[in-house]
Amino acid sequence: QVQLVESGGGLVQPGGSLRLSCAASGSAFQYYGIGWFRQAPGKEREGVSCISSSDGRSYYADSVKGRFTISRDNARNTVYLQMNSLKPEDTAVYYCATKFLWSCGNYRYASSIDSWGQGTQVTVSS
Repeated sequence: QVQLVESGGGLVQPGGSLRLSCAASGSAFQYYGIGWFRQAPGKEREGVSCISSSDGRSYYADSVKGRFTISRDNARNTVYLQMNSLKPEDTAVYYCATKFLWSCGNYRYASSIDSWGQGTQVTVSS
């Protein structure tokens, strides 16, 4: 089973940038779609972005569209989430998740996920 480890979180001022990484163990990484989710205190989990296993197509929540970019490097078994123009409302714990042959359809519902990472804290504050 694929295991995921997130990194790259931290404290950043509004308008700043961070790049999160999701590193996967195991083989056949190219067959796994990867999604990013976040959860702020007292709020429900939100699907942020997803990149499919088949054609690398990417999807974004409206709240991050135009500011966040998801990408994958199959040679490094890693998916990245580049976050620009960060806002205080982006503050949350960010998790990556994976599913075999995931096309990312309805990714926000996070159904039948194979594996979750442990999460990385992102805090946007002045």
